[in-house]
Amino acid sequence: MAMTIHVDIVSAETEIFSGTANMVFAPAQMGEVGIAPRHAPFITRLKAGQVRVQNEGKEEQVFYVSGGVLEVQPHVVTVLSDTALRADDIDEAAALEAKKRAEDAIVNRQSEFEYAKAKAELAEAVAQLQALNKIRKALR
Repeated sequence: MAMTIHVDIVSAETEIFSGTANMVFAPAQMGEVGIAPRHAPFITRLKAGQVRVQNEGKEEQVFYVSGGVLEVQPHVVTVLSDTALRADDIDEAAALEAKKRAEDAIVNRQSEFEYAKAKAELAEAVAQLQALNKIRKALR
């Protein structure tokens, strides 16, 4: 029997996922991290992107997180995020519209604050679209 690690993905509103995995991949601030069972404990900030939970059959479940915190213990991984969605629950039309609005705001910026806000919104929309594309490739 393969070793597993318990994974909890929680948003501000609800628990999105709770189960076991062989590996977990997450978008840490300094780059993607991979967590296996018995990983050394650590805490890091997450940026907007995909959390991938890999099960025994190498089957992956993909989740979108808007950022947040990742806590790793030897037998438990916890992802806390303001917004967390299963990748197949993402509204593609809304993400494309948000991307377009953010790109327009970057071009027409009035202040540094608006520019920073638009860049953050663009990164979030792109991360959502990348999560959707990952799901689509897996289904092919």
